[in-house]
Amino acid sequence: MSKVYFIHKRKLYLAFALAGAVILALAYLRWEQAILASGKPAEAAVYHLVTGEFSSTGPNGRKIEVYRWDPGHIVVSRGQPVELQITGVNGASHPFVIEGLDVRGIVRKGETTVVRFTPEHAGTYPIICLTHRDLEQNGPMVGYITVQ
Repeated sequence: MSKVYFIHKRKLYLAFALAGAVILALAYLRWEQAILASGKPAEAAVYHLVTGEFSSTGPNGRKIEVYRWDPGHIVVSRGQPVELQITGVNGASHPFVIEGLDVRGIVRKGETTVVRFTPEHAGTYPIICLTHRDLEQNGPMVGYITVQ
């Protein structure tokens, strides 16, 4: 004895619609992966900084020196690779940290230090020289990187 199955049109349409939705979703996901895989990596934005020094003589005849980053403020884009090329012009060495971006380095007089990073979060991050933190140490030597 053979069995007979009845398929209602409504169930058949529902099965086709569901299968079509799954196929479209898979095609969309594969398309997105293909675009990401074929895209070129973002070019790094290159910024040039130097270490600078200001010196003067105070009213009491005492020599005053202050170090700085020049430029003292740069603006970068979130998600874009950044390359800082920092040349040591004044001061023997400037170990530094960029707080919040987990970047460290050291700049020596007459040399160029290159650091690379990709900022993921908007905000303003200080680049701080660890040698010149306050006025007693000829500082503060602080610059700022703003991520938009």
